[in-house]
Amino acid sequence: MKFPVRITGIEDFDWEEFYILGLGEKREYEMLKKTRPSHTDIFNMIRIDPYYDEDYGLFAKVTRLSDKKRFQLPLADMKAIDKKSPEYQLLEDYSVWFINYQ
Repeated sequence: MKFPVRITGIEDFDWEEFYILGLGEKREYEMLKKTRPSHTDIFNMIRIDPYYDEDYGLFAKVTRLSDKKRFQLPLADMKAIDKKSPEYQLLEDYSVWFINYQ
């Protein structure tokens, strides 16, 4: 895998679900998105952290493109932006494997 890889979320992150389901206020959601990562953000994945968590698997070290904030996100929740890249298939394969076999 060649780094950095441009990635985004596969689906809404755990903290976002409350707001996306309409249970939280839209204004509060928009404020929180400034300090928390969102599935709609685009990130550069700098590397994969060697730490493995039984519940979340491997983590990606990422930088959000819009404001350069850094986060550590579960790799299984991410997908590459470029669908034709080898990284897209690798990330998809990892996500499918993690969800089905962990």
